[in-house]
Amino acid sequence: METVTKLFKNNIRQYGMIIALVVIMLLFEVLTSGLLLKPINITNLILQNSYILVLAIGMVLVIITGHIDLSVGSIAAFVGAVAAIMMVDWQLPAWLAVIASLLVGALIGAWQGFWIAYVRIPAFIVTLAGMLLFRGLTMIVLEGQSISPFPAGFQKISSGFLPDVQFSGMGLVSIIVGLALTIWYIVNEMRERASQRKYGFEVVSQGLFLLKLIVVAVVTNLFTFVLASYAGIPNILVLLFVLIVVYSFVMNRTVMGRHVYALGGNEKAAGLSGVKTKKVTFWVFVNMGTLAAVSGLIFAARLNAATPRAGTNFELDAIAACFIGGASASGGIGTVFGAIIGGLVMGVLNNGMSLIGLGIDWQQGIKGLVLLLAVAFDIYNKNKRAA
Repeated sequence: METVTKLFKNNIRQYGMIIALVVIMLLFEVLTSGLLLKPINITNLILQNSYILVLAIGMVLVIITGHIDLSVGSIAAFVGAVAAIMMVDWQLPAWLAVIASLLVGALIGAWQGFWIAYVRIPAFIVTLAGMLLFRGLTMIVLEGQSISPFPAGFQKISSGFLPDVQFSGMGLVSIIVGLALTIWYIVNEMRERASQRKYGFEVVSQGLFLLKLIVVAVVTNLFTFVLASYAGIPNILVLLFVLIVVYSFVMNRTVMGRHVYALGGNEKAAGLSGVKTKKVTFWVFVNMGTLAAVSGLIFAARLNAATPRAGTNFELDAIAACFIGGASASGGIGTVFGAIIGGLVMGVLNNGMSLIGLGIDWQQGIKGLVLLLAVAFDIYNKNKRAA
């Protein structure tokens, strides 16, 4: 019991938000008379929140370093506009336009990273300027009008599904993917546990470990079963899964990830320890620009148009997702998984409140209150640990 209590205290924000997500989902499942967890709505939840979750992955790295990025919504809109001009007006192949768009996002990130890392202008100011600059450029490029439609192949980024084989109304490929993910997770966790025991690290009890494996296995297979009963696994979910795995690995298992945490924890100490703080900051913003470009392409593909108002408030949703998911405003704390959970909390709130007919005024107020309570909870826990 002592181990369980210690484990929960050490991960209270992460576990707390998972519990909160489950409670919110159950609450809206009751309030919507079962509509929330219907297969079609689960699929819509993924499609509707994919671009925010992509931004949250990049934003959590920025926040861990102790910075903020207010420009990502405008960058997403600008990249979507550039992609539309290349694909619709210039008739370039979709794959070439996508690569060029990602390079544009990386260059924008490098532009902002230079001012922040090397000129030492606060990120708040640089990205606020970027928000205005790239919003203006979006309107100039589009001349105040929308450009559409995109090629059918490009639209499948957001609206397509993996090829599946139907049997009695169920997608067999989706079910097989769920089983494969379960096996991969169990093998990975067992290998990790064996490695920790080999080097003398403390591990949870055998019972708790088995319980964790069972819960994750059940949730994973239920999720893929629900997807299989509608249209299968969305293409965008595959992209999200790859991003989550890659960025989790980078942040937890690589030198670069350790440097990002060290920079956010104490920049001077990190510099004295040999971390090239300016270089790390620069590349974090290059990465953010690239992921903002990915988000812009996803949104444009889903909307099937590039519009001057695309990306509005994307930055606020991404930042809220990170803070709700456990990132600290002072830097040095946060996880990719936590940001995803925070994004899902925001997404389920949006979807659930829309299903029960709450107006946008109430929705904005409730989301603001949730964000405030999440940060207050974080500060309370910090003060309690410091006492």
